[in-house]
Amino acid sequence: MITDRDDSYVNILVQPIRVCAAYKPKLGHGAKAGMTLTDFQNIYRNDPFYAWFGLDNPLMYAAHKAAGGMTSIYRQIGIGCERLFRQIIQDEIGLTPEESNWSYTIRGKSKKSRTLSLDARIPLTAVQDRGKKQRIAIWMREAAKDLKVSPNIIQALQGIVFEIRQGYKSKDSKRQNADIANAATAYSQAYLPCVLVLSTQIDEDIFTRYHAERWAILTGQLRNADSKTSSYHFVREIIGYDLAGFFERHAATLREEVATVLEALLRAE
Repeated sequence: MITDRDDSYVNILVQPIRVCAAYKPKLGHGAKAGMTLTDFQNIYRNDPFYAWFGLDNPLMYAAHKAAGGMTSIYRQIGIGCERLFRQIIQDEIGLTPEESNWSYTIRGKSKKSRTLSLDARIPLTAVQDRGKKQRIAIWMREAAKDLKVSPNIIQALQGIVFEIRQGYKSKDSKRQNADIANAATAYSQAYLPCVLVLSTQIDEDIFTRYHAERWAILTGQLRNADSKTSSYHFVREIIGYDLAGFFERHAATLREEVATVLEALLRAE
């Protein structure tokens, strides 16, 4: 059933995706706006080696544009999902934008301050509905128990912080190390860290490493799952919103938006 919020939620998702249609490759030249086909051909034709191999071919430019643009599509879908999840918990739980965000400041060796953050937060003290507050608290403590978190820490937990991903297949060790540091800080501030992945695409090694670091992990399973394993079960049963139903209702619109971007990216001009 389409709700009054559907149009707003669809807009939150598609606005970042539309940005991808204007993607232009930089090709190592640092151009802020990226290179046009003419820029690309001027550079490659004036490079004897590339010219000998015919790499100034417009299809080579299209390949560069498509490769970078498709990476951008994944990234922008992820950004849209982050924004959507924050909006859902604000609408369903009654959180303010400030309450649904989480960040902290650290000082490096140079003593310069840096602000780090995760994508969303549910602080129990801000949940006014008693039933939802109880559901969230029970889920949080059971998830922490499954992770073999110390009972003393479990009793002290005051909420959940989330890293939202469309998928997680990157082997970027810097990103993983940052997330592990985020988890340690979350526990020090009495929050359970949770990775919420909207697809089923998560690397097995990453899953194992994060689980060992006491991250609760939810993925995009729909069947043979529950609220402690599935992002969609969690959002429906614990938060109170049928996110899978929303995606199903608007799949045609989302497919059309992505198809339009892909068509633009696969053209040489």
